[in-house]
Amino acid sequence: MAAAASTTAPSAISQNPTSLSKHKLLSRFTVPFPHNQKKTPASISHRRPLQITNVLSYPKKQIDEEQTFVSRFAPDEPRKGCDVLVEALEREGVTDVFAYPGGASMEIHQALTRSTIIRNVLPRHEQGGVFAAEGYARASGLPGVCIATSGPGATNLVSGLADALLDSVPIVAITGQVPRRMIGTDAFQETPIVEVTRSITKHNYLVLDVEDIPRAVKEAFFVARSGRPGPVLIDVPKDIQQQMVVPNWNQPMRLSGYLSRLPKPPCEMLLDQIVRLISESKKPVLYVGGGCLNSSEELRRFVELTGIPVASTLMGLGSYPGSDEEHALQMLGMHGTVYANYAVDKSDLLLAFGVRFDDRVTGKLEAFASRAKIVHIDIDSAELGKNKQPHVSICADINLALKGLNSILEKKSRGKFNFSSWREELKEQKVKFPLSFKTFGEAIPPQCAIQMLDELTNGNAIISTGVGQHQMWAAQFYKYNRPRQWLTSGGLGAMGFGLPAAIGAAVARPDAVVVDIDGDGSFIMNVQELATIRVENLPVKIMLLNNQHLGMVVQWEDRFYKANRAHTYLGNPSNESEIFPNMLKFAEACNIPAARVSKMAELRGAIQKMLDTPGPYLLDVIVPHQEHVLPMIPSGGAFKDVITEGDGRTKY
Repeated sequence: MAAAASTTAPSAISQNPTSLSKHKLLSRFTVPFPHNQKKTPASISHRRPLQITNVLSYPKKQIDEEQTFVSRFAPDEPRKGCDVLVEALEREGVTDVFAYPGGASMEIHQALTRSTIIRNVLPRHEQGGVFAAEGYARASGLPGVCIATSGPGATNLVSGLADALLDSVPIVAITGQVPRRMIGTDAFQETPIVEVTRSITKHNYLVLDVEDIPRAVKEAFFVARSGRPGPVLIDVPKDIQQQMVVPNWNQPMRLSGYLSRLPKPPCEMLLDQIVRLISESKKPVLYVGGGCLNSSEELRRFVELTGIPVASTLMGLGSYPGSDEEHALQMLGMHGTVYANYAVDKSDLLLAFGVRFDDRVTGKLEAFASRAKIVHIDIDSAELGKNKQPHVSICADINLALKGLNSILEKKSRGKFNFSSWREELKEQKVKFPLSFKTFGEAIPPQCAIQMLDELTNGNAIISTGVGQHQMWAAQFYKYNRPRQWLTSGGLGAMGFGLPAAIGAAVARPDAVVVDIDGDGSFIMNVQELATIRVENLPVKIMLLNNQHLGMVVQWEDRFYKANRAHTYLGNPSNESEIFPNMLKFAEACNIPAARVSKMAELRGAIQKMLDTPGPYLLDVIVPHQEHVLPMIPSGGAFKDVITEGDGRTKY
């Protein structure tokens, strides 16, 4: 508990006492961090910290960038710890944060008002703030920053931190904490947030010495974006925020253990072996995930050189252009296309790049790619062999691995591969089992609404979603041609993600069209963020697929529970003919223009009006709750179990 940390207050930054002994087992979660014994700090500190020669510091380029930073303080001028914290963020290039104030973080907010560089986008709930920071990071590739107070403010960040860890999203979360002398006393709004979040962050810090703020922030950003990206939390007690100090901006990072475990460049011998496996195969398939988002150009070049068809995970959508009819197989997995799953099932070589063999992709592990030799390249060694044993595995940055493979292919193998007959076989499957939907009178099929949005935005919008049926339809029927166009909660499946993530994307990419495709269940979980959208005048478009039910749970009820409704109806049981709640009233309360559409004939015009209206807009699209997301491989099933027909109008 934090009480233990506070009784040994000389520790500059609290660490997991088991992290050094267990880092091999928990490499994804912990970063070994040397115990730095210091005396209790004075109110104003000018001490020069001990320099350790074997510690690696930032590359020279970043040091040069820091030297050009112009501080608003004189070099030897004492300032509060909160001002040091804000300047440390500025030095990391932060221009936007998502911060909600409270008693233990007030000092940080006061310091933010003194910054001319950082803008605070005020969420209306801390969960909205952390999801917005995620949206910012996913859309830009830069670390997102959120700030919350102690106690309930900090615990409200938990879902977002877990989501960022599972989906490998770089965010830095800063929390206020009760003063050091009160840690462990069950003080008002005290929670040991470092302990609470230890297993759902890549690393975290409890700052117990004001002099450590510059180093802690520098390390937090480095850890968040290096290797396999992820969330880092910095917990700062209130008395540290208030303490006066002259900061030392040249402190070296103390991450020698972490740096030693970062992956090395890929071995050329193994890359040659992969090229040889490709040349020996007849039915190779690329299985690409979120790890490929920063390697889109290299991936396209690899496909150009080899002609291998590409299946993407939910997280990998956009890393390879979905509109490439020749090579793109769209998404694979539980709700992936029949032809993507067919390709993996029949393949003799599976090139798994930047993926983790998640259960929603593989289904029954023994049956997944059972005929194939498997090549697995991932930046996180913990993922290699975790779920599926590969024949060749490389722990490396996929960008470097693809560059190495492309270099070998360009030298040795131009025109050598011919997988045209394999691609023709897959084209037959595309014709036989296309993604499709039925229409019923004037009712709007939700798939059609997404397809129409794709047409009207030319496939160029940034799409965020909540979690459920609408999320899967948005993955299937919108064609993502660029990385960072698709923002969704994949591993955690956190409802309420779509609206705040769209806020983050709109802040990061003010030039882009940002559309939150949401369900009524997910939308209402963070509906308060409409206020943020209005006050910040963010041009977020919300296309709400409203079926008055928890659609995905209803689908499982239909299929596996004889359609017995167990609390999945979200409307008003006493008046089922009425749309409840009235989402337009939420928009009206926040002065956001809104409209409702329930007839197919009016859909295109309604979507076009949403896109043409300046600023935010909510379009409430009424859709039937009987629709099912198809194809569907039942949980734990194999490709042979795929379901391609039926909906809630049929009894099972």
